Formats: sequence, structure tokens, C-alpha cells
Amino acid sequence: MTVASPVGAGDLPLGARVRLRDDLIHADRGRLLVGGSPARAVRLSARAQGLLASGELEVDGPETARLGRQLLDGNLAAPVLDAVDDIGAADLTVVVPVRDRAEQLDRCLAALAPLQAIVVDDASHDPDAVAQVAHRYGARLVALAVNVGPAGARNAGLALVVTPLVAFVDSDVTVAAAALLDLARHCNDPQVALVGPRIVGLSRSRPTRRPRWFERYDAAASSLDLGRTGSQVRPGAEVGWLPSACLVGRTTSLGGDIGGFEDSWRVAEDVDLVWRLVAAGHAVRYDPSVEAHHDIRASVRSWLGRKFVYGTGGAALAARHGDKVAPAALSIPMAIGAAAVLQRRWWSAPTAAVVVAATARAIAPRLPVEEVSTRLPARLAARGLGWAIRQETGLLLRHWWPAAALAAPFSRAVRRALLSAVLVDLVVFLRQRPGLDPLTILLARRLDDLAYGAGLWWGAARARDSRCLHVRWTARSRTESG
Repeated sequence: MTVASPVGAGDLPLGARVRLRDDLIHADRGRLLVGGSPARAVRLSARAQGLLASGELEVDGPETARLGRQLLDGNLAAPVLDAVDDIGAADLTVVVPVRDRAEQLDRCLAALAPLQAIVVDDASHDPDAVAQVAHRYGARLVALAVNVGPAGARNAGLALVVTPLVAFVDSDVTVAAAALLDLARHCNDPQVALVGPRIVGLSRSRPTRRPRWFERYDAAASSLDLGRTGSQVRPGAEVGWLPSACLVGRTTSLGGDIGGFEDSWRVAEDVDLVWRLVAAGHAVRYDPSVEAHHDIRASVRSWLGRKFVYGTGGAALAARHGDKVAPAALSIPMAIGAAAVLQRRWWSAPTAAVVVAATARAIAPRLPVEEVSTRLPARLAARGLGWAIRQETGLLLRHWWPAAALAAPFSRAVRRALLSAVLVDLVVFLRQRPGLDPLTILLARRLDDLAYGAGLWWGAARARDSRCLHVRWTARSRTESG
């Protein structure tokens, strides 16, 4: 693998470029950047402001390397990949875990040609069918005698990889070889250990007919689809995890002390891997400019069943990673303001206004500027209230719905909040993912939330650990200097 020259250990390589995100707030005559995920305010020195005058920064020495890293780590900027070297096919090996699914494996391997592939047969019921497909495409076949699950199968393949980079692609995913090589260019940054593409649901069950309602919904809002905005991935950020259905990583970073995926986990192993990598100091990225397609489940039962399984992983994540798995992060004032808005009573607007005003007043002294108008703190406080409303909506409809359903018959306030949450969720969904009719969204979204929430509570009950349902209470936003 050919990479540009690094400035220092872990630094961005010479010639690398980063571009400021379009959604940043520029204040104090361009000296203050506000945004990122988690949100922060960064004060630029006069030198840094000059370097970023065009909205892009090119690394030409230690100073620009440090600034570029700070912007990337804060989710204030994104890498410009056309500024880095291409990755050759000889530098990447693809590991494909599979159990039966010979037809899907055929499609998967056809798309991956000419990349070298290792197919790990996880104790298929019909191993001959899997072997025939693997041999047809010249893939190396590893047959496991005992079913260990996708995480263990991926690790078995990872142990055989000798190339600098490795990709993990599930057998029900189709992604072009060129797309994986594009994704792999992130690894020219020596700190990047793992990167994932946008994963879009694809219906194959009825190729000659219109997809069914749940297939249309999953094509627009798959649980594996993390949206259209690229991000540095970490707990609490806009993108907090990556699905293992399709990943590219640095072989040495994923092995060694990290040890790959957790062998014994059959769900949430991807979240766990990402969080362990971040905790070890590695960078993990999400790049939605590259897409992979994931086959949508063929029936409502299997589709909802998978949502339930995803939810059961919350308890194991809480046991290992603590409050990183919290379904919401709220300050007490914002929680009060959001709850007031969801009540839609005469006192809702005054309460929200008081919360925004008090939060703005608390924010202003912490902004890293000498003088600041009241407009910016008020804008940030209002944005924070909007995010709090969305988080409480998710809690009511997805994570806490069993408790809300039990309370609703006895509480008018709970019923009012639930109705408000449904309306908020519908409006947000239509803004972010237009194209579906509202009735399909209402049906599919509620079933999606019911299945996931049921799995979350089931997993918590089995583990006798409710931490995956707890809110993480926060105090203040971050401010930095650059």
C-alpha cells in the first residue's frame, strides 16, 4: 500500500486535505466555529483562520497536520479523498462469513471480483453448495465444523489475512470492488483503523413486482443506514457505531491487542468493536459517499425478528461500556423544556422559552470569544432544545415504549406526549428521508420501534441490568481553541 509521507507518528500525511463541514456556524467574524458531533465551539487563531479561509486545509507541515487532526476529531471537517493515493487490489483481502445462502454468496462474490476473498463457512447445512460458489470465484474457503456466529467467523478469516487492509462483507451484501477500494483510501491516514460505507436496503424477494410496504420502508430507512452525513465515529457522536455488514480496516489495528470482534457475541459485536477501537486511540470513520446494498428480509416476521435481536444487544454493551450505550444524553433544563413542548399545553411555550433563555445565558460565558452577541447563544440553545425533543421522542416511542404503554391508559399527560412524539417523528422522518407515504411510515416506524424496544427490555431483563435504558445526564457543551 502506497501512502503519502506522514508528518509524525499518527499525524495526517503530507498532501492530505480536509474540508470544513457545510453545517458549521461561523461567528465572531470567522474566528469561531460551532458545530461538530458532539457539539463544540472552537476558537481559531489568526493563523488558523487564514489557513481555512477557503474552507479547505492542505497538510504541508506539523502545524497544518495538528489543525487538520483537530478538525477531523471534532467532526468539524471531512477528509478530501481525491487528495490521497489510490489503494491497489493487492492490498485488500475480503472476508465473507456465510452460513448457507449460496445464492446470496454468489451475488456477493461476483461484485467483489477481482479482489481476493476468504469465505468462512460457518457450519452450513449444505456446505457443498457454499464450496461450489467459493471455488467458482477463486475464493479461499475455510469450513468451520461448529457454528460460531458471524463474529467468530470473521475472526477466523481475519487470522488468515496477510494484506495491509481487510474488508468484512456479509454474504447478503453486494458492494463493488471499486467501492471498497475507494473506502480503503481513508486508511492512508495512519490513525484510521476502520471505516464503513452507507448501507442501503435492497428488496430482492419480488423482483418483478412493487416492493411490499415494509420493504419500501427498509429501503428508505434500514437499521443499518446511518444517513447521508459523513462523520468521525465515536460514542455520543452523530454516528456512534458502524454495522459489520460492510467494513474496511487496517489488519494490524484490528488484530493484536484489539483481538478482532468479540467471538462469543452474536449481536452488537460491531458496536463493541468500534468502541474498543476508539477507546484504544484509533480513528473510525463513516463515509456515505460509498454505498453497499443489503438484502431486505423476505417476510415481516423475519424483518421484525431482526429488529428484536438488535435490541437485545443493549444489555451486553452496557455491561462492557457503561453509559456509552445510553439511549439519550440530556441536561436537566433541556429535558424539562422538551417534556413541556411534548405536552402541547398553554404553559409549554413559556416553559420552553425560559429554558432556551436560561441555557443561552449559561452558554454565553463559555464561548471562547471576548465579546458575543445574544443571537449565537440563543441559536445554540434553541438547537439544543430541538435535539432534546427528538431524543425524548425516541425514548417514548422506541426505548421506553413498554413503560409508556402501561402508563398511557391512566395518564392523559402520557397520552398527549405519545401523540406529540408520533407527530415529531413523522415530520423529522419526512424531512430526512422523503419519498414514502405517511401511512407506510406510521405503520413501519411504529413496528420497527416496538420490535427494537421489546428486544432492548428483554435483553435488560435477562441480564438483570437496566443501564441500557438509562438517560445519561450532561452538564455543558465543549469549547476549544485552535
